Amino acid sequence: MDPIAFKIGGFAIYWYGILVAGGFMAGLWTASRRCVLDKLDGKVISDLGVWIIIAGMLGARAMYVLTYWDDQYAGEPLWQVLDFRRGGLVFYGGFIGAVLAVILYTRFHGKQPLWKIADAFAPSIPLGHALGRLGCLMYGCCFGVACDLPWAVQFPAHSPAFGVHAALDQVPGDAAHSLYVHPTQIYSALLNLALYGGLAWLYRRKRFDGQVFAVYLAGYSVNRFVVEFFRGDYSVEEMWFGWMKPGQQLSLFLLPIGIALIVTLRRRTMAKRQD
Repeated sequence: MDPIAFKIGGFAIYWYGILVAGGFMAGLWTASRRCVLDKLDGKVISDLGVWIIIAGMLGARAMYVLTYWDDQYAGEPLWQVLDFRRGGLVFYGGFIGAVLAVILYTRFHGKQPLWKIADAFAPSIPLGHALGRLGCLMYGCCFGVACDLPWAVQFPAHSPAFGVHAALDQVPGDAAHSLYVHPTQIYSALLNLALYGGLAWLYRRKRFDGQVFAVYLAGYSVNRFVVEFFRGDYSVEEMWFGWMKPGQQLSLFLLPIGIALIVTLRRRTMAKRQD
């Protein structure tokens, strides 16, 4: 797998950047289509989309840089810190940034209906995330643990997976490929596509505003927790109790939030209907 899609002069364009950008575009387009069902102003979605892209990218990059500052970025020039064409984005950081953008926008632009907008965007998140994970596959980051399954994949020399395996003396430094590993990027993409289909179905049948977003939080937390068991790009120091990986730690934080939102928003809606 060649991470470079093409070059313009000496400037390389990476598949990772193309697929992440495609994920944002697909997500915004599908959200704009759904906003019609809730009678939301399409201009609100398009305007908010710009802020979601900016806040999402900044949040994702900031969390990655802060996580790996000592190992990769201390003393590096600013352009290197900001260059994410080849990877270096953390989904949860981007998610937090995007959520903050939506909250601030709805608060300061005529008090737009927060939960209606959250529902319109919710199915788009796993759709865009699925494309982003294919970008991870092309670059070789977020790789899985070694396995000998028929669908296992190898990554070329100088990929992140190869670097880890060579550092652990699991492959020779002059080898052409990494070990065979679980294609966790594909696992994640497929689970995200399934979640997108389920949320898109739910959106047309939701019983209260905020339901689709809350179900997304719970559903993605479960998906991420499962996929993390097969991830092989974490060090022991990053884990809790020697086995719980960072993504699983955050999933345990988001899952109860999603469940609490379902219960709270449902009760609030029922109370309003009874008044």
